[in-house]
Amino acid sequence: MPELPEAETLVRGLRPALVGRSIVQARVHKPDILRVRPRRFRDRVRGRRIEAVGRRAKNVVLLLDDGVIVINLGMTGWLAPLGLGPHDPPRPTHPAVTFRLDTGRLVFDDVRRFGCVEALDPGEWAERDATFGPEPLTDAFTPDDLFERLHRSRSPVRSWLLDQRKVAGVGNIYACEACFRAGIHPARRGVTVTRDEATALHAGIRGVLGAAVEAGGTTIRDYRNADGASGEFVHRLDVYGREEQPCHRCDDAVERIVFGNRSAFFCPSCQPMIDDAAWAARAS
Repeated sequence: MPELPEAETLVRGLRPALVGRSIVQARVHKPDILRVRPRRFRDRVRGRRIEAVGRRAKNVVLLLDDGVIVINLGMTGWLAPLGLGPHDPPRPTHPAVTFRLDTGRLVFDDVRRFGCVEALDPGEWAERDATFGPEPLTDAFTPDDLFERLHRSRSPVRSWLLDQRKVAGVGNIYACEACFRAGIHPARRGVTVTRDEATALHAGIRGVLGAAVEAGGTTIRDYRNADGASGEFVHRLDVYGREEQPCHRCDDAVERIVFGNRSAFFCPSCQPMIDDAAWAARAS
């Protein structure tokens, strides 16, 4: 599923093509990706001008002259700008919504249709925005704040990081990678994480997200940027998807476990497990 780096890469590719364009018409091919009736959606976006293209958490956000279009990519979602630059990306194969602009088109393509497209008024968007945690690449996300909030939780660290109310935009790929960088077992309870470990985890989160943005995101299977190209960070993953392959640090085999209905990848040597009893003994 596309996470912060993938959404950010897509936004950066779309911004030059979309800002200043007006939406002439919206055609809904697959109504199940909307949260309102197609007619209401079309009425909300028709004639609106795109003032800015941004990102919040894992969502692409089109700020209009009146309202906001919020696009969650789901697992296989992609935004294809057609007729908006010198070269078009590959033609979308599973269009869900097509925005006809004053010049060109923007197509939301989604093979599995787990994505979502919404048209919100400013008040609705303010309420939605408030449900997300701090953006991890901004100054609002600090080591001390991470420690204080994580230390109050008995949830596994990986699961805590996936909660968009805690940290915006982090998904399973980068949660696993950040835990590896910090030397924290993904299944450890948040309450067992020390302040120094939280500082290392903070650096791991920011470091892996920043590097992934620079590499254009991670393509495991479906993700593409605005040009239709794959993300290159997949070649720099330390643990995610590398079960039974040698750790880049110690050559021990990377392992996979499942909890919270999601796989987690880690190195058993570099990320030793600390259970509650061991933590209590260490803390006493």
